[in-house]
Amino acid sequence: LVQDKMGMKRAGGMDISAGCSGYIYAVATAAAMVKAGLYKYILVVGAEILSRLVNWRDRSTCILFGDGAGAAVIGAAEEGFGLLASDLGSDGSMGSILNIPASGVAEPVTHRAIDSNRIYIHMEGPEVFKAAVRHMENTTMAALEKAGVDKEEIDMFIAHQANNRIIQSIAKKKWVIPKDHMYVNVERYGNTSAASVGIALDEAVRRRKNKTWRYRRDYRIRCRSYLGL
Repeated sequence: LVQDKMGMKRAGGMDISAGCSGYIYAVATAAAMVKAGLYKYILVVGAEILSRLVNWRDRSTCILFGDGAGAAVIGAAEEGFGLLASDLGSDGSMGSILNIPASGVAEPVTHRAIDSNRIYIHMEGPEVFKAAVRHMENTTMAALEKAGVDKEEIDMFIAHQANNRIIQSIAKKKWVIPKDHMYVNVERYGNTSAASVGIALDEAVRRRKNKTWRYRRDYRIRCRSYLGL
């Protein structure tokens, strides 16, 4: 649909279904395809309409999520710029703590599933919180090590905007992320899942560029200092 509306008749298109980490998976995939010489430019779009997937009677979830979209064009970059490293992973054993029970082949949507509200987001908040903090800390350190970059060299960390408590808990671990280097916008949009990092990255770059980046050369240098989680 995006390809058609943009009039890109020769462009390919595909979906990557990875929930909140979808934008990161898509950027890593696009960067690898550009680096391999398969494509010159790839448009990455992360979009969600989570307001359609929450039970509005469940206050533990419906107030947390939002709708949104973020996008970026991925292309070739000079040596030392662009995506320096990525660290991807998953833990399928924890799939039950955040899911939509009746949404696929394991449990198809039926009248019974609709009546029992199993077509909406189910989340075990405390377990998600602990897992998010642990895994985001580990993947941050792994990505930095792969890129050969110290955390002190990073101007701004762009984390998935799940909720402020998770972001601040990671920032409090001083050996991982300095608190004032974390960009936060979750209080304005909620958790927009796959759109989250794209929206936050765009906002952060625009604000820094408008305030301090007067020349494109400086902008290119600064772009190296961003890391999405």
